Amino acid sequence: MPRPLHSLLPALALSVLTSTPGHATPVDAIAEQYVRLVLAMGEHDKGYVDAYYGPAEWRQQVAEAPPSPEAIASSAHQLREQLPSAADTRAASALERLRNNYLSTQLGALAAYAGTYGKDTPRDFDAEARALYDTTPPRRELSSFDSTLQQLAALLPGDAPLHQRVDEFQRQFDIPADKLSAVFDAAIEACRKRTLAHITLPAGESFQLEYVTDQPWSGYNWYRGDAHSLIQVNTDLPVRIDRAIDLGCHEGYPGHHTYNALLETEFVRQRGWVEFSVYPLFSPQSLIAEGSANYGIELAFPGEEKLRFEQQVLYPLAGLDPQTAERYDNVQDLTAELSYARNEIARQYLNGDIDREQAIELSQTYGPTSRSRAEQSVRFIDTYGAYVINYNWGKALVKDYIERDTQTNQERWQKFSALLSSPRLPSDLE
Repeated sequence: MPRPLHSLLPALALSVLTSTPGHATPVDAIAEQYVRLVLAMGEHDKGYVDAYYGPAEWRQQVAEAPPSPEAIASSAHQLREQLPSAADTRAASALERLRNNYLSTQLGALAAYAGTYGKDTPRDFDAEARALYDTTPPRRELSSFDSTLQQLAALLPGDAPLHQRVDEFQRQFDIPADKLSAVFDAAIEACRKRTLAHITLPAGESFQLEYVTDQPWSGYNWYRGDAHSLIQVNTDLPVRIDRAIDLGCHEGYPGHHTYNALLETEFVRQRGWVEFSVYPLFSPQSLIAEGSANYGIELAFPGEEKLRFEQQVLYPLAGLDPQTAERYDNVQDLTAELSYARNEIARQYLNGDIDREQAIELSQTYGPTSRSRAEQSVRFIDTYGAYVINYNWGKALVKDYIERDTQTNQERWQKFSALLSSPRLPSDLE
């Protein structure tokens, strides 16, 4: 039987010190142990490993005798200390320096997550964001969103509470269940076509689409390796027409499916960098993944192109009136401006400043949304914590990075493709 992972560390240290040219580099040895540690953490938290397509025997060996979270945290700290220093990597290529920083930052996040896992300790939203996602998200007072709520109220006048008026209006744009497949197929195909015009994906890449229930998220991409994904859409609540393009781009093209396929091709297949064969969900990599997936929506459908495609293709497929699309789009633009309110609600909730019921009520107010959707939002925070920053703040960081020194959409696609094919993390975008 293989020894527990933590007992391999002395041997690892020796292999790092005695590595010779022509064999695996010290960083390669650390990368392998990093993968094994992530897999070990996945034995404790089944949601931690978002994707793995490395050697099956590594997962089997770890599953036979997984170290404790405390041992994982300690091992991650030790591995991080064994990485070459900044001075040692001065002569390395820019890509190798990015790799070194990637491993260091990911190991730090793993140590932070494993070190607190299962412990009944107070949570700190900002500390969690820094430790797990390599960034410090901005703060905003909830009152700063009041002007947006006032604009919404003017757009949807009435005597009922605003969240009821918004929900009643938006319900008109639910995709009928019997038309969901046709709408999503058309949306994903359009996202794919626009992405392939700018990004070369591996031959034979594909995905499977499923509709599921009883999940805290609205959509999810499960990357299976070999450029194949399982994309799931949660139908606990009715899916509205704007989500078709959003989910098609975010989960598929040029979002998560594209990002994972490029990383696998560029680093695992071509370079043998095994650290990219595993994706720990609660890590800085997620900010790049979620931020690029959200930015990819407006990159694939710039300006008014999303609205036009919805009017011309998706509304008719869903049996909805295309003449109502523009007003719905205006409402959605305003509600999108409120996305940072969710961060503030999550901050107060995780820090213990408000309880769950207060978080639900605030989510209704600043959503503004129905009770059921507010509950789903808080359920997401219960499950994923400060992860909520990766969608809006992550998009803002990626958008700023991509649009810095680029003028045309083609230039932005080129820079975006380079980002997806790189080991860059949040601190590398500044």
